[in-house]
Amino acid sequence: MTHFLDIHTTDQSDLRSIMDKAHAMKSARAGRPKGTPDDDQPLAGHMVALIFEKPSTRTRVSFDVGVRQMGGQTMVLSGADMQLGHGETIADTARVLSRYVDLIMIRTFEEATLLEMAEHATVPVINGLTNRTHPCQIMADVMTFEEHRGPIKGKRVVWSGDGNNVFASFAHAAKQFEFDLVFTGPEPLDPERALDGLYTTVRDPHAAVQGADLVVTDTWVSMHDPQSARERRHNQLRGYQVNADLMAQAKPDSLFMHCLPAHRDDEATSEVMDGPHSVIFDEAENRLHAQKAIMRWCLGL
Repeated sequence: MTHFLDIHTTDQSDLRSIMDKAHAMKSARAGRPKGTPDDDQPLAGHMVALIFEKPSTRTRVSFDVGVRQMGGQTMVLSGADMQLGHGETIADTARVLSRYVDLIMIRTFEEATLLEMAEHATVPVINGLTNRTHPCQIMADVMTFEEHRGPIKGKRVVWSGDGNNVFASFAHAAKQFEFDLVFTGPEPLDPERALDGLYTTVRDPHAAVQGADLVVTDTWVSMHDPQSARERRHNQLRGYQVNADLMAQAKPDSLFMHCLPAHRDDEATSEVMDGPHSVIFDEAENRLHAQKAIMRWCLGL
């Protein structure tokens, strides 16, 4: 079964094949209305289940539009609709869904939910996000860098902020796509120890971004964090805000990315987000193209 569960569990050659397909599919759609179908219809006759335990804008819309552009149909389900893991086990849900659909994308909290779904499904499963990783986002990020600056191999990517699930997938990608990753952030928010060896740490953000080809950040707080945690994180991360002064330390042609949604003027200033280094909306668009290529790869199409 060809699942897309994480970047580090997918072969380098397959990742490159997915990336090349994503670039080609985007080029083939240049200038077309969004609702126009692709010339080829690889998902014609296919049904895709999109499961969301967490709220979503980009993941939901990009997967839904992508399936439709490729000729397939979607069934969007919330965790509440399904009582996922409560009224029925994850394993049984996976077995049942496999009788109805050809592909499952799940955006969930616990990695264990994703893994159990994949273990028992008889159709491919795609990781749309867990508390631990966000591989589809990073495939879009690598795609975005490459369309602006060419191959990412050997480049310096600097992450400023919290060592969260998005960073974890960046760390996995650093090994698979062979770029140098630097983490700059407060010690209490260091990435998980399982990622040791995949990146270097530089505590001073101004020193960290020296020579950076790409500077990346993410929101300081989750929608589920209590107010006390929000205040603590703001205090911890204030010195790691990506602003014009910080970007000035990077290469003159450096890029800035943020996976969105953003809390403007917290983790990054509007001046940077709307400035000449920013490619955040290309990055958001490329979720569509990268995920279309992932779905085709999972289905062998």
